[in-house]
Amino acid sequence: MNSLPILPTISTSFIVLSAITVAIGWWQIAHRKIESHKKTMVLAAIFAVIFFIIYASRTIFIGNTSFGGPENIKIYYTIFLIFHITLATIGAVFGVVSILTGYKNKLSIHRKLGPITSVIWFFTAITGVAVYLLLYVFYHGGETTSMIKAILGL
Repeated sequence: MNSLPILPTISTSFIVLSAITVAIGWWQIAHRKIESHKKTMVLAAIFAVIFFIIYASRTIFIGNTSFGGPENIKIYYTIFLIFHITLATIGAVFGVVSILTGYKNKLSIHRKLGPITSVIWFFTAITGVAVYLLLYVFYHGGETTSMIKAILGL
């Protein structure tokens, strides 16, 4: 029996928690629970930051796992991964702007941007889970090399 890698499993769990709390926050604001919405969205951001810290630390010190599935679908995985990374980057930028506009009480911008940010974040979480499943559940991951080793040629 193969076990799942601990850090990718933990980091993916945090991005899922982030998406769930965004959904809860969206429901709260739709029901005019403004204070609860604020707290929930801060929690969603904290979950996303925890994900990023784990992911970035793992990338730098341990490395990223290459796709270990069949060669004939590697190109599709790569395209999907690029789509996910693009979504995650856009979602993170929108997330920061959404939190800042809410915090600064710039509600006309926040009300327009929030739903867009949420939808992007939901797709980011879904595609992130799919990447996790493709790397660690459906197929065995390929090689893992740390960024530091790659840079230093070790």
